[in-house]
Amino acid sequence: MKRTPVTVPYGFEPPAEQRKGTLIFYDSFEDVTDEELLAAEQTAEERSFSRLVLYPLHEETVKRMLKAAVSAFYKREKRLESWKEEHRSAAVIEGFEAKRKKYTPMDAALRHLTEKYPAPHFLYLTPDMANLFASYASFKDWIVKLRLILPRRPDRLHPLLEKHQSRWDVSGETKEGK
Repeated sequence: MKRTPVTVPYGFEPPAEQRKGTLIFYDSFEDVTDEELLAAEQTAEERSFSRLVLYPLHEETVKRMLKAAVSAFYKREKRLESWKEEHRSAAVIEGFEAKRKKYTPMDAALRHLTEKYPAPHFLYLTPDMANLFASYASFKDWIVKLRLILPRRPDRLHPLLEKHQSRWDVSGETKEGK
């Protein structure tokens, strides 16, 4: 491959990147509506994230985490892809759980996501998923590495979420509005 020299003026500094970080929407996407997906995309745009990652959970993961049955993974993934096409979204649908085809602990998923996508990392979680995440033993390790964004304020708050209130906020809510 032939190299072509590029010349730049003396003292040239590349412009600072305006968009930083990754917003990860971690959910089963069984009951998530198009409006909620658009709200997540709007949050990513408002806060200037470089990308929005949709992380659908495998059926086995949902069964263990939520103790609920969900539709097949490929159906939920196909729905996300059609939403993405319909709204011309730049969101990325992460296929890590599709490759594994089994239960994936939240730790393993977060480790994979934080290694693959640029920092800083923000998790976009529904209030129920945020309370569930706070109930895990590894929550204390993860809450210092990433921040949480919730679409709405939870009715009941897990004590660890209350303790680490500075590490999460509600989308579209200002700090004075809390």
